[in-house]
Formats: sequence, structure tokens, C-alpha cells
Amino acid sequence: MTVVVERGEGPVVLAFPHTGTDLPDDVRDRLNDTGRVLADTDWHVDRLYAGLLPGATTVRATFHRYVIDANRDPAGSSLYPGRNTTALVPTTDFDGRPIWRPGAEPDAAEIERRRAGFHAPYHAALAAEIERVRARHGVCVLYDCHSIRSTIPFLFDGLLPDFNVGTDGGRTADPALVSAVMAKVAAADCYAHVLDGRFRGGWTTRWYGRPEAGVHAIQMELAQRTHLAAEAPPFAYDAARAGRLRVHLAAVLTALETTAHRLAAGAAR
Repeated sequence: MTVVVERGEGPVVLAFPHTGTDLPDDVRDRLNDTGRVLADTDWHVDRLYAGLLPGATTVRATFHRYVIDANRDPAGSSLYPGRNTTALVPTTDFDGRPIWRPGAEPDAAEIERRRAGFHAPYHAALAAEIERVRARHGVCVLYDCHSIRSTIPFLFDGLLPDFNVGTDGGRTADPALVSAVMAKVAAADCYAHVLDGRFRGGWTTRWYGRPEAGVHAIQMELAQRTHLAAEAPPFAYDAARAGRLRVHLAAVLTALETTAHRLAAGAAR
């Protein structure tokens, strides 16, 4: 099973493209010791959001991003031209270190096989849920759930803010929804935040975010220091840190749901 869907009746869809850790045997056998650590997983993010918004639909990829990255353009185009990033099927980890055994890097035919077998089914399921929710409510808010280590010199300078909200410069969501999110993260004491900073929304956010069609997409990239005991193996969940964070994430999701209903009511008039 490449994707797990839990349907809700509300206007918000939560997507989890990077929490999966499943590796087919043929993929695992090709990874080197660095790759097998799976360091670039969005560790415990599905657990972090569990139960925060009753009625939300969740769509979760079960496969690891080293199989294929469900938040990358299937055509292979870079999300951030001119900057270090990882590819549709990564060749390195976030520190720029090779993850495949010498000579075992996936070729074009293997990448296409993975696109058809993993990337496409995940997005077919996600697109179906977005359309179901939009048809029911007249509006759908796709909230793409991510996390990343707080310090990764290969990808960005300095310390990443706690909340990194991405809307591709306001293109992917109605301003009312963006304002609702930013108001809640700004009110979160002792947490730093940024809008459309280093992470301004991945392929999922940019592909599905069509406010004019009633589909709004927002990416939330959380610094992992907000909910992990340490940003290193075994990447353990810190219940106390996560508990403090969950209060603010619940406020963000509730504000999105409330604003979505408001937008739908306005469009119906």
C-alpha cells in the first residue's frame, strides 16, 4: 500500500508526503549506510497532527522519500533553481552526502517505474480527496505537513524558524487563509515564524493551490527541534515539546477551517 487515506467531512485536507519509512527490498539493497539511516524523514509529523482537527481528511504516503519524493515535480524540475535541493529521486541526503551504493544510483527507467508505482498513486489519491472535499464544501484547504532539521548548511544558512509557512508568494491560497495562519503562529510565544522564506511551498502546494477554483494550498514546514528530543538518530518524539506545539497547531487548523467556511459562505452569496 503506497498511500493511506482517512476521510473526514470537513473542508481541510492534511497531506503527509514525507512521514513514510517503507522501502521495497530492491531499494533498500541499493542504499548505502548513509541512506539507510533515513535521516531526511519528516519524523513523527503524522503523530504530531493526530486528532487536532476532527473532520479533517488525511492523505499519507507510506513510502520513504528516497524511493521517490512525493513533493517534487514528476517531470524533475527543480523547486528552487540555483539553490541546493534534492531531486525527484534523491541522489544525496540533505547534507549533500551520497545515499546510494556506487553504481546503484537509479537510472531514468527506474525513476519512471517509481513515478508510476509510488508518486502517481499518492497524487491520484490526494487529488481525489481534494475534489471530493471541494465538491462538498465549495472550497478545499490543502495543508501540506512537513518538518526538517533546524540546521542544514547544505540547504540554508543559520537556524531555521520554528514555523515556515509556504504559499509561493501568496499564489496558492486566499489572503484570508494566509492571514489566519500567520495570526496564530505570530501569537505562539517563544516560537519564531516566517512566511515564504527558504521554504515557500513545494510541488504539492504549487500544483494544487488554485484559489480561483476554490482549492487553497498552504505548506507548513516545522523545525524539528519543536517536537523531537534530538535531531539525530533515533529521532525520538519528545512528548512535552510536541504537546506545547500541538496547542498552536490546533489553533492554526481550527482557524483554517473557520476561514474556509467563511470563504465558502461568501462564494455562495
